[in-house]
Amino acid sequence: MPLGIACDVSFRPMKDDGFDVVTGAFSYTGGAIARELLRRGRRVRTLTSHPARPGANAAIDASPYGFDDPDALVRWLEGADTFYNTYWVRFTRGDTSFERAIERSGILFRSAALAGVRRVVHVSVTNPDPDSPFPYFRGKATVEELLSTMCESWAVVRPTVIFGPGDILMNNIAWLLRRFPFIAVPGDGKYRVRPVHVDDVAELCVDLATGDEPSTVDAVGPDTFAFDGLVDQIRRALGSRCRIVHVDPRIARLAASAIGLVVRDVLVTDHELGGLMTEKAYSEAPTTGRIRFAEWLRDAGPGLGHHYASEIERHYER
Repeated sequence: MPLGIACDVSFRPMKDDGFDVVTGAFSYTGGAIARELLRRGRRVRTLTSHPARPGANAAIDASPYGFDDPDALVRWLEGADTFYNTYWVRFTRGDTSFERAIERSGILFRSAALAGVRRVVHVSVTNPDPDSPFPYFRGKATVEELLSTMCESWAVVRPTVIFGPGDILMNNIAWLLRRFPFIAVPGDGKYRVRPVHVDDVAELCVDLATGDEPSTVDAVGPDTFAFDGLVDQIRRALGSRCRIVHVDPRIARLAASAIGLVVRDVLVTDHELGGLMTEKAYSEAPTTGRIRFAEWLRDAGPGLGHHYASEIERHYER
């Protein structure tokens, strides 16, 4: 796959009557971006693994990714002002891998280039690192490099830990707190996080589409917590008596694997635990989000954790 294709783009302001393409508009972050675009009067198309997903927004035209048919991808993107890319994978499963996700991200960027899309806004992660011991963060760094070599007008948005309606992480922490007498937190739990609401991430992405110059912005909320503190806030919102117990990270991974076997899912991955403990979910960048975690939790807490949210069911099973 060639890596050095530059977008042949004519720069122009976003048209009020134009349309944009969002990956995963029936999913979590992509769905929030699509809703923000519709709120601003934009027409939206999506590329998705689930074009017939129940409850999909009828106002959004959907097409499968079709990575094996790049010409069809180009046709679907032609005429779009901005391409919002949220495509990525959490973990390896079957023929899904980080290497394949990197390759497919390159296909998406190249297709946007050939289609003449004016601007690409890509959702990454805070603290990507090509030398990271964690494949998730290495892969994110590689995809950012692909974008910068393939396109002239782009913006990278790097969220910390995202929370909001439909979130898997916060829901499943609540699920554990509702069902177990204790929750195992790896290490001392003092590593910092700056959670950001999914709607704030979406608003930032759409705002950045109006520019022309390359830019990279961390998406961070207004609050900083030790991870212990974040878990404790959820516990208190639920009225749970579950105890927070600090354990060796190896024990936490074993416990997560055991629970994963029971729920037939991947509760948490090694690179996610490692990223948390090395403060990959923390940034000292200026605050971009407005919604405070405690305010969201006050309203959302009673509904959190009654049912387990499965990553495999949501994204891997057809």
